Amino acid sequence: MTAHTGNRYNSLREQADPIGWADIECARERISPWVKKTPLVKSAALSRLTGASVYLKLETVHATGAFKLRGAANRILELTEKQRERGVVAVSTGNHGRAVAYIAGRLNIPATICMSALVPENKLKAVRETGAEVRIAGSSQDEAQQEAERLVKEKGMALIHPFDDPAIIAGQGTIGAEILEDLERVDAVLAGLSGGGLISGIAVALKSKQPDVRVIGLSPERGPAMYESIKAGKPVVVAEEATLADSLGGGIGLDNRYTFELVSKYVDDYVLLSEVQIAAGMHHLYYHERLVAEGAAAVGVAALLADSLRKLRGNIVCVISGNNIDMGEFTRLVACDQKGDRA
Repeated sequence: MTAHTGNRYNSLREQADPIGWADIECARERISPWVKKTPLVKSAALSRLTGASVYLKLETVHATGAFKLRGAANRILELTEKQRERGVVAVSTGNHGRAVAYIAGRLNIPATICMSALVPENKLKAVRETGAEVRIAGSSQDEAQQEAERLVKEKGMALIHPFDDPAIIAGQGTIGAEILEDLERVDAVLAGLSGGGLISGIAVALKSKQPDVRVIGLSPERGPAMYESIKAGKPVVVAEEATLADSLGGGIGLDNRYTFELVSKYVDDYVLLSEVQIAAGMHHLYYHERLVAEGAAAVGVAALLADSLRKLRGNIVCVISGNNIDMGEFTRLVACDQKGDRA
């Protein structure tokens, strides 16, 4: 595991954010008929291990099995009737596409989901089962994005961005609002870091009320686009690689408008995790917490299992972001020892 600490908050603090607490509160009210509050449960095992009070925010209980339902619902519910008639298109590694397809289906809106060849078959199947059209475009998120942009241009479809959109960010920020409602004091939150929509929304919510809370972003060592972009000081292209945390794959876009600056401003620490460490996090969640979690959902727990984050104290929240993993693959992965070594 490698870590990079520190952010650019001081140099960016005077800039206006694209969303604030009021936007997150509005999003929570808007999506409430479609997205229910998720449980925050204390982990006795992780609390003993770390000496802190560790809580798990269970985004796995959504109808689509992942947090992406929040942002997708908020964005789609903002569309005009004319936009709904023309349909929606999304680019996804799986969970965002499933969320968009689910909400669109409930509202009788045509939906097309563009995905790369790296997306696991179980996630392709889950999207198809919603009735949405799935288009496989190349072997990267960038190529899938190009196909989505073509549909926007040629058919006038509304693009539902997976992360770089204020409505999406505000929707994901409702997680932070719920955490604040359940915990009087939050000392640290650990969340997956990919395009940045999840962690930036949570960070804006939390730091609006508790500015000193530490927000820690977790990425796989394989293809950590936002991490490399933060290091470079600007969005950069990072080659995609297959990883257990496939939901954290993909780039952030060279024309990133919102999440790069929000992550730079509000995320305090960055941790990269090996495949073995991610597998160990999944193993722990299954055997000690009785939870099925995909790789991207296990990164916070994986980081706590590593020595470098054991210095965290107080109330720590790990966002368990989703459970959309092929169960055959999951069974194989958890049939290992606690270090993540395959049986």
